[in-house]
Amino acid sequence: MKRNRVNRVALIGTGFVGSSYAFALLNQGVTEELVLIDVNKEKSQGDAMDLNHGLTFAPSPTRIWFGSYTDCQDADIVVLCAGANQKPGETRLDLVEKNLAIFKNIVGSVMESGFDGIFIVATNPVDVLTYATWKYSGLPKERVIGSGTILDTARFRYLLGDYFQIDTRNVHAYIIGEHGDTELPVWSHADIGGVLVNKIVESSDKYSQEDLDNIFVNVRDAAYQIIEKKGATYYGIAMGLVRLTKAILQNENSIHTVSCYIDNKYGTQDVYIGVPAIINRNGVRDVIELSLDETEKEKFLNSANVLKNTLNPFFK
Repeated sequence: MKRNRVNRVALIGTGFVGSSYAFALLNQGVTEELVLIDVNKEKSQGDAMDLNHGLTFAPSPTRIWFGSYTDCQDADIVVLCAGANQKPGETRLDLVEKNLAIFKNIVGSVMESGFDGIFIVATNPVDVLTYATWKYSGLPKERVIGSGTILDTARFRYLLGDYFQIDTRNVHAYIIGEHGDTELPVWSHADIGGVLVNKIVESSDKYSQEDLDNIFVNVRDAAYQIIEKKGATYYGIAMGLVRLTKAILQNENSIHTVSCYIDNKYGTQDVYIGVPAIINRNGVRDVIELSLDETEKEKFLNSANVLKNTLNPFFK
């Protein structure tokens, strides 16, 4: 993969998620160059102007402009936030057909520029569209990454931290599987300070398994709740995307629950799905295969099969 003199991120899609990502990226000083690309040129031009006017207050210089697919040629990362939004009462999987058509055109245009970097996919249904991006681009699987369950995991850690009154950054727990209705919590590995959450609950009258079950339901259904209240979710996922961008550009080898290609791990294969993975400058360095209990294995395989069945009509 090419290395450029400065880091460049190309953002495609400056709707709620994309513009929030650009704002968070600028505020954290993660990249030296940021190009905004969108069919709504006026909106993207306005975003570029607005962001540039805040450079005085940013932690480091960032060159920001409204551009085109040709600007992807020298990009280290292309972040895909374009596509149809999830409407109230609509599942992420309901978006499949219309967003696949949009993505085929977008990914084709990016690759025509000579792009040879890493794709980060955020558009829903993210696992399906990440698989599609891999297929459409022809890039190695390691360099096509979906946001997966990075936000679900963050929601999970936040709610567990709130429940146990512990800083969310000291809660270690994962949500894996589809970013959607079939995702699952990995209770067998959830811990606080090295002590399993299940053990904490068993040894105290203050906590209960029923409360833990409700926490997961609130994690799984969080997007529906937010969409009902404000129309869309964008701040949390935008910050998750920035975290992932930073992990790549700074070659961190840090672990994140992202949608990555599974090949003979977790009892399944040929699917993009949310699991913990080591992320560095080359993309996915390795997929971490957690030792799941029998219930978790069953739920994960169900989640993978739901995604495969969704993909089958389009990719055989």
